[in-house]
Amino acid sequence: MLLTDVMKENMERFGEYPFLHYGEKTYTNFETAIHAKQIASALKNLGIQKGDRVLVCMPNCPEVIFSYQGILHAEAVVIPVMFLLHAQEIAFILENSRANAIITSAMLVPKLQEAVRSVATNPMILAVDAPSAENVQNLYDLMNQADASLISDRLNLDENDLAVILYTSGTTGKPKGVMLTHKNLYSNAASSASLNTDGRSTTLGVLPLAHVYGFTVTNVCFLLGNSVVIFSKFDPDAIFKAIETYKVKGFSAVPAMIHAMVTSPHADRYDLSSLEWVGSGSAPLPVALLEAFRQKFNAEVYEGYGLSEAAPTVTAHRKKGIVKPGSVGIPIPGVEIQIVDPHGRELPTGEVGELIVRGPNVTTGYFQNPDATESAIQNGWLHTGDMAKVDEDGYLYIVDRKKDLIIRGGFNIYPRDLEELLVSHEAVSEAAVIGVASERLGEEVIAYVVKQAGKEVTEQELIQFCQDRLAKYKTPRRILFIDQLPRNGVGKILKQRLRDMSSEVELIL
Repeated sequence: MLLTDVMKENMERFGEYPFLHYGEKTYTNFETAIHAKQIASALKNLGIQKGDRVLVCMPNCPEVIFSYQGILHAEAVVIPVMFLLHAQEIAFILENSRANAIITSAMLVPKLQEAVRSVATNPMILAVDAPSAENVQNLYDLMNQADASLISDRLNLDENDLAVILYTSGTTGKPKGVMLTHKNLYSNAASSASLNTDGRSTTLGVLPLAHVYGFTVTNVCFLLGNSVVIFSKFDPDAIFKAIETYKVKGFSAVPAMIHAMVTSPHADRYDLSSLEWVGSGSAPLPVALLEAFRQKFNAEVYEGYGLSEAAPTVTAHRKKGIVKPGSVGIPIPGVEIQIVDPHGRELPTGEVGELIVRGPNVTTGYFQNPDATESAIQNGWLHTGDMAKVDEDGYLYIVDRKKDLIIRGGFNIYPRDLEELLVSHEAVSEAAVIGVASERLGEEVIAYVVKQAGKEVTEQELIQFCQDRLAKYKTPRRILFIDQLPRNGVGKILKQRLRDMSSEVELIL
């Protein structure tokens, strides 16, 4: 099925209802469709043709969702881009994708103009909230001049056609453009929606829409007849207020957001009795944080696992199934997983190896990057680069990123084990563990720690805490205190940035 058909079938099945809430504004599903088709018509008037690429770069707002559906209705390809990226990073994406147009907001126009100046394609800039000026056109002006009735529901597209190119964060090199088809994204949303036990409801859009999550939450809401409250930034008080107002049962978040909710002193000001669950992904969730959330909100945390190349969900906990803290659940319908050794041989239950994934959700490859495609997809299996294990019940446990594995004196050290231990200390709020080069041992272990507010602990106390509970070779040589951990737009800790920061650290051997 095409992603455009998902919106059409939503209207036929559920009729008109409030679909998007944003601040004081509400848009029905019918209004969403009208705006989308206006954008499609406007893009066609500007010369956008089938297969052309259109970049969308702005904070969360209804126009992001309008634009995604509009671009797809124009038979073009969506390129979602985090608005926090530097102009040079955006320029690389523009050059690599050869995008024909950019949809953005006024606050980002100067940055995008800078990015455009350094690429040869000279894409058009369309701003949703800025007047037309030199090199910039107002999108709503173009929409008002366009005829939405010219956009047919029957498009010259196939489910295997490209729908989205999603550029990875590029923390270990240049970003790669993950190609996702209509089939990839639809199959994943349909499998995720099949796990719904809440009935029709309202959820929260707190994660960046300029990510594969934006397509997941939108498509699942279309499939289930749900509504979504969109936030341009994460603010615990605003989240609590929305839960109270819309009687929200559940929503997706990342550990940093869950941590902010747990540590907020204002939660008891709101009626949060409707909240039953929060889904956690994108980064490892410390078990101690999961337990703290359960205790404070009397709600469950369902940790899952996914990646852009899998559109994105691979595994999830079932809402009426067993929850195993530390696990990311079992594969969603239609998705297969294996744990393999470096030679691609499947490993027995409980053994750690690389996680590989197969299913209709798996990417066809990386845009204009056949070498990376050949490396990542072998015999139909996506090699994730994540080290994992599966228990006797089929529950998946992510041990660590393959590239984050620390080899100290010939011994393998998985940072997550140490991170889990550190955050169990009463004075530790968050922790991230990395390996740094050591002439003597190959690599040494450094932990970055954020202290709990109002609590004090010394480096030596934490090192001793670790040594009392782990083999000494697994414990950190240094612990460095930091105000906050560096993260990307979807909450993943930027360990490469921590490695860069550690270049001047004395290991005290």
